[in-house]
Amino acid sequence: MKKRFSALLLTAIIGASMLMPVSADEPEYSDSVDWNKFRGQNVTINVYNWGEYISVDDGTEGAYDTNREFEELTGIKVNYTNFASNEELYAKLKNGGSSYDVIIPSDYMIARMINEDMLEKLDFSNIPNYANLIMDKFKGMEYDPTEEYSVPYTWGMVGLIYNTTLVDEEDDVGSWSILWNEKYANDILMFSNSRDAFAIACKYLGYSMNTTDEKELRSAASALTDQKLLVQAYVMDEIFDKMTGGEAALAPYYAGDAITMIGDNPDLAYSVPREGTNLFVDAMCVPKGAKNKEAAEMYINFMCETKTALKNIEYIGYSTPQKEVPEYLDPELAENPISYPSDDVLANTEAFIALPNSTTKLMDQLWTSILSANETAPWTVPVFLVACLALSISINVIRARKKKHGN
Repeated sequence: MKKRFSALLLTAIIGASMLMPVSADEPEYSDSVDWNKFRGQNVTINVYNWGEYISVDDGTEGAYDTNREFEELTGIKVNYTNFASNEELYAKLKNGGSSYDVIIPSDYMIARMINEDMLEKLDFSNIPNYANLIMDKFKGMEYDPTEEYSVPYTWGMVGLIYNTTLVDEEDDVGSWSILWNEKYANDILMFSNSRDAFAIACKYLGYSMNTTDEKELRSAASALTDQKLLVQAYVMDEIFDKMTGGEAALAPYYAGDAITMIGDNPDLAYSVPREGTNLFVDAMCVPKGAKNKEAAEMYINFMCETKTALKNIEYIGYSTPQKEVPEYLDPELAENPISYPSDDVLANTEAFIALPNSTTKLMDQLWTSILSANETAPWTVPVFLVACLALSISINVIRARKKKHGN
């Protein structure tokens, strides 16, 4: 789902910034907590995050490696691994056998895990940067209304990414309906997770993406089944190579990643369909039974540091809920309508909420049926009939020859 900010675009921003005064000196780490509390105690935390969703040392000048910076500041070792979807994260935790201290799921999955008692309540005395540095509008949100289980990391929207050289100008890229346009058969990529896929189908049909109506969900499933004949592949992180490489014409995906892909391939463009779309928040949590909860909370507090949040946002291109970061961002990024859309665009978004267990179970069942549905292409049946006809003719010829030879 998540990927770093484009090096090409970032280079352009850095080049442009050399021609203008810097708005503020780079921030330093605060003394919000005792960063040395665990030094020398051989503490290791396991962090589970989306792929390429954090600043790393990529070899460029001034590169910032988030986990290495945390290790040097605190003496705590970070064991860092990735997941590709909320559903993969959920299954890993639900099935047991893995131990994590910090995870970064999306809003609806946080709500689900709260309901299923899968998260620890946070001790915010260990995370003072939450109260001091997180924007109020990202606190007490519906997925965590009591502000007990999560700290926002990033936010963004889902939009439509398309290749301007492969999509005809007269076709409507401002509507989800283009993902059902037969003209683009085998040139469409689609989310490989059920919640995002159903959200798009529901918006396409005029429903809420949080619908619990069985009839509406079955209609969305029917639309997704029809669409399957046009889909080249169901993807998550694979989208980057496919879209930047010109292997597909259309794909729904996350806004921050759209910036990355557009930076890597200028033929790509981005739109927000007028039917409406998803506004999401990804947040940091501590799973139930974490072995190093206090060290995990120190890591979360570190991620809220202005310097850390700034470096991560500059690298991945997503939108930040950290209140001090915008004053340090280059204007080209701070004013980018993909990362920071207008109020009118935001007004036409819908955030995921936790669905009843019965609805989630039905959606999962429908999604499994969609993925396992008959993938027969329209030309397969005629070819099959031709083959049968040819076989029939061959049999009759053989029979005729046998009769002719008196067999």
